[in-house]
Amino acid sequence: MNRLLHISSSPRGTASESLGLAATFIDAYRDANPDVEVEHWDLWDETLPAFGAEAAPAKMARFAGAPFTRAQSQVWESVEATFGRFDAADRYLFSVPMWNHTIPYILKQFIDVVSQPGLVFSFDPATGYTGLLDGKKAAVLYSGAVWAPGRPPAFGEDFQQPYFDSWLRWAGIDDIVSVRLQPNVVTTDPDLVCVTAHQEARQAAAAF
Repeated sequence: MNRLLHISSSPRGTASESLGLAATFIDAYRDANPDVEVEHWDLWDETLPAFGAEAAPAKMARFAGAPFTRAQSQVWESVEATFGRFDAADRYLFSVPMWNHTIPYILKQFIDVVSQPGLVFSFDPATGYTGLLDGKKAAVLYSGAVWAPGRPPAFGEDFQQPYFDSWLRWAGIDDIVSVRLQPNVVTTDPDLVCVTAHQEARQAAAAF
């Protein structure tokens, strides 16, 4: 079964440009793949566990091969369940708005929860990290309202796509397609920018 997992990180509902672009992508992908199973994971739905006082030491214990405490075992179960939901798909669609020049904190929380030794990566002291999500594909839909390529630093910096694309590759996903939607506040024709981005999303979905 072809499984597409849409992971969204905007809480803005129908006002979200990234979610609207994702709807266009999914419609086109379903047209090209009638048997696809699509799951939407809204990271704001409160199913994402925290990664804090018990989880961080549990990660270090896993690195060291040390036993878990009872509390660490419990929190690690939620980590593995979160990763299991993520890993069950073979194709990913991420809709990612730009927040303060980078990704929303809820998406960073997702990354911090699933990026664990033996799950997303392995580590060798001599050779470094190896991503374990090989064989998977990702489509990433980026949106933003102010920053755009070629704008001076007063309009912000792009720590959104470079960071997220780098995490995907670090995790072992090298097959990545990206679409940017940036009808920013200084664009002379924002409607044209939106139309173009949605066309690119449909084309990317048909070939994904």
